[in-house]
Amino acid sequence: MGIGEEIRKQSLIVWAIWAVLFSAFAVAMFQLRWSLAFVSVAAFALTTLPILLQSRLGVRLPVSFVAAIALFIFATIFLGEAADFYNRYWWWDILLHGGSALGFGMIGFLAVFMMFEGDRFAAPASAIAFFGFCFAITIGALWEVFEFGMDQLFGLNMQKSGLLDTMGDLIVDTVGAAIGSVAGYLFLKGRRFAGLTRLIRAFIAQNRERFRKLRR
Repeated sequence: MGIGEEIRKQSLIVWAIWAVLFSAFAVAMFQLRWSLAFVSVAAFALTTLPILLQSRLGVRLPVSFVAAIALFIFATIFLGEAADFYNRYWWWDILLHGGSALGFGMIGFLAVFMMFEGDRFAAPASAIAFFGFCFAITIGALWEVFEFGMDQLFGLNMQKSGLLDTMGDLIVDTVGAAIGSVAGYLFLKGRRFAGLTRLIRAFIAQNRERFRKLRR
């Protein structure tokens, strides 16, 4: 499937985000608000990145996955910084860190599961889940480094209260990563965990050739 077709099939959520970002960029250019223009372009580029990388990575992302990634990027970079949601709502940062860690926990689980071609007997379910947990924690730590760099280079305030904000984010990341990895563990055990196991099945269905040994 070509890039153009991949873009056309995206959900209304993704198209709505792109429309908002394009409108914000147009307004920013008219008003000469260069920081808003930069944030709008950066957010747009990052929301299209998963679509562009699919062919290089050799995987196909379900529409729901792309929508979740785009929504997170939009909420973090555009709403969080440009619309100042981080300062307006104290829970905004906690919500985003918890949700992203949960997602990365599932991504880490799926990554190592693909290494065994979907063979759930090639490694203990606990080991695969633990890898997913470590993957999510690593991403969370790298994000804190990114926030520090943005604050230092561009004068933003992504870290807010400094050490307290960073440690709070890492704690939330740990909880979210644990939930995501537990969802993967329960999937391997043939159990359900809210709607998270449904997302795992959707990814496997889109990439069946990567899970040839999985019989389910």
